[in-house]
Amino acid sequence: MARLPTSTAETRSVRLLKVGEQVRHVISELLTRQAVHDEVLSARTVSVTEVRMSPDLRHATVFIKPLLGEDEEAVLKAFRTHTAYFQKEVAGKLKLKYAAKVKFLSDDSFDEARRIEMLLADPRVRRDVAVAADGAEETDEDAGA
Repeated sequence: MARLPTSTAETRSVRLLKVGEQVRHVISELLTRQAVHDEVLSARTVSVTEVRMSPDLRHATVFIKPLLGEDEEAVLKAFRTHTAYFQKEVAGKLKLKYAAKVKFLSDDSFDEARRIEMLLADPRVRRDVAVAADGAEETDEDAGA
């Protein structure tokens, strides 16, 4: 009997990304249609920024961020309250072998990006970057001579 080709790390990761993106679309669509009957979710605009799937596709970590970051804890609590509904809808739309367990987390990547921008805007860091850039230009000129 012929063996099936084993999947490489690249194909597994591509599949995880594709399924995660499909889960993100399903949840975003539910929010857009206001299919979840919750006052907190209906009153706010929420972005589903990313979905990370576990390698076995049984767990989905959904990262959310309300517009302007307002009432983040209330929004997160509302999502967690309706986790069973989201799991049921995702399982119904995607037709995977197993229904993924969905976990909602706040997306802190925007806060991290803001922190990095503030660090880069610091005059001391700008000075160091300028000195490093000048040093790199000098070594390039020395190499060409």
